[in-house]
Amino acid sequence: MNRRNFIQLSGMGIGGIMLPGIPVSGRPVAPEALLETGLDVAVKKRLADAALNAAKAKGATYADIRIGRYLNQYVVTREDKVQNIVNTESYGVGVRVIVNGCWGFAAVVDAKNEAQTARAAEEAVAIAKANAKLMTQPVQLAPQKGFGEVSWKAPITKNAFEVPIKEKVDLLLSVNDAAMKNGANYVNSVLFMVNEQKYFASTDGSYVDQDIHRIWPTFGVTCIDPKSGKFETRQALSAPMGMGYEYLQANPSDKVTGVTTRYNKGYDMLEDAIAGAKQAKEKLTAKSVEAGKYDLVLDPSHLWLTIHESVGHPLELDRVLGYEANFAGTSFATLDKWQSKNFNYGSKQVNLFADKTQVGSLGAVGWDDEGVQTKQWDLVKDGTLVNYQAIRDQVHIIGEKESQGCCYADSWSSVQFQRMANVSLAAGNTPLSVEEMIKDVKKGIYIIGDGSFSIDQQRYNFQFGGQLYYEIKDGKIAGMLKDVAYQSNTQEFWNSCAQVCDQRDYRLGGSFFDGKGQPMQVSAVSHGSATARFNGVNVINTARKI
Repeated sequence: MNRRNFIQLSGMGIGGIMLPGIPVSGRPVAPEALLETGLDVAVKKRLADAALNAAKAKGATYADIRIGRYLNQYVVTREDKVQNIVNTESYGVGVRVIVNGCWGFAAVVDAKNEAQTARAAEEAVAIAKANAKLMTQPVQLAPQKGFGEVSWKAPITKNAFEVPIKEKVDLLLSVNDAAMKNGANYVNSVLFMVNEQKYFASTDGSYVDQDIHRIWPTFGVTCIDPKSGKFETRQALSAPMGMGYEYLQANPSDKVTGVTTRYNKGYDMLEDAIAGAKQAKEKLTAKSVEAGKYDLVLDPSHLWLTIHESVGHPLELDRVLGYEANFAGTSFATLDKWQSKNFNYGSKQVNLFADKTQVGSLGAVGWDDEGVQTKQWDLVKDGTLVNYQAIRDQVHIIGEKESQGCCYADSWSSVQFQRMANVSLAAGNTPLSVEEMIKDVKKGIYIIGDGSFSIDQQRYNFQFGGQLYYEIKDGKIAGMLKDVAYQSNTQEFWNSCAQVCDQRDYRLGGSFFDGKGQPMQVSAVSHGSATARFNGVNVINTARKI
């Protein structure tokens, strides 16, 4: 689990499972209230125009407004009981302006008329003027064309908020029952659902209406050895997705089978829970790993987190510049390395890209929170560092003329700032399956699922664990291992990448609650890859000696 994003879910009574600290700001509401529509687009345009006009009248050279309605639903169960059902709604308006070369921001909750949004704009202008007295360098905002009135909607086929609570509860309880029948002593299961209804307008001439959906089904199973009292766990191998409830209606054609079921477009939670219980029980008698050098075969359900920590965060330009240092620091990938045009981030097999358009990903939107149309761009090409992730007031630093469209705020009441795009490892060009990759490994470990991790303040030296570990001997799976973690540094690790499976194996993982900033904001971000092989990586034994 991502230690930054996963803390005990207080108030939801889910016992031993470690799940995200949920941003539940907003008022609790009845489930049926979540289905009510928000303000109509014409009303939102009037509210926006009132704010933009008021800001310009008070001296703003630029202004934007975000009108947001944020819906959350969490269904939480344990064994045969429902522990909690949480529904929240948050609605309000945030206005950002530039006056005298300086930013100002103000927000108002439940804004329903033009007078309220105009007052928020005037307050933002007053704040910007006060901030300007302390300014050392004016904001340089990259130009951005206006798009007029446009819209974007997540391409879902079944709105999770329209699915009856009973159906969701029945699913989770059936998952728990199946896990218990297959050897689990304890099981917790949760459904997280989010709907962001966001309207953006700016003095550039854009009026953008967006409807964003995300879902995360997850569980944790625990098996106990009654003789020794020792226990093992296995967390769900689901990926949180930018999809609707259709994600939980897995189609067999969407899955590839191997040592464990690997999910692509659909997720069969029941099947995963049965496998999870059996595998947690198998862990109890698994062989403890012998420390040493191994070739690692890393499944996308594991590799997403390594990408997130060792590529996604260190290539955020604000960390590179030292503007951001919260949650594991700044970045080793400093500007001089990029400027050299030959900084070796990884082997020739390593092609890493950012993408805010990938269908089904957590970060997919049509426009970011600065009104920039989203796109895909390269970060590491054939192993060489070629770019960063940057927004409108940063891109001039790296010689770009347009923002890369990765600005985001987690609420109408928060200031938008630079966030990670979906950062992924491109699949290999040569046909290669997981089974074919394993056949060439003499001494290795196949790792599935994400686990604990540690990384230093420059995002360089790190350690990662997982959920499932299988020993590879002479090209064959030789049995399950446990107590495995690998240690490396970012350059050494990515330079050890020898093979990447082809597009048939490409899958998304991701974080539903990635934390950044202070005060902290959360965002949702996906990371795709196919299974990849890394040669000669240092593996340690994590077992405690009592």
